[in-house]
Amino acid sequence: MTASSSLSHYPVGHCGTIVQVDADADLAARMSALGLSPGRRVRVIRRSPFHGPIQVRTGQTDLIIRRAEADHIQVCPYEPNRHG
Repeated sequence: MTASSSLSHYPVGHCGTIVQVDADADLAARMSALGLSPGRRVRVIRRSPFHGPIQVRTGQTDLIIRRAEADHIQVCPYEPNRHG
């Protein structure tokens, strides 16, 4: 299995699968409502300078989230051949 990393440190342009949202109940519920839950695929679109927010895409939806929130989301590289 490939090691996971925080979504806030995931490379721009790379696609990964969320493996864990390690946050309190309120933040985990908010992330889930936005579509950021374990098993979902995400792609980092862009990163703002000076530790600003990051833009991610899940499905057809683009989201802007704080890096502090992205720190709580663990992602591993998406491996399409592994599932099919």
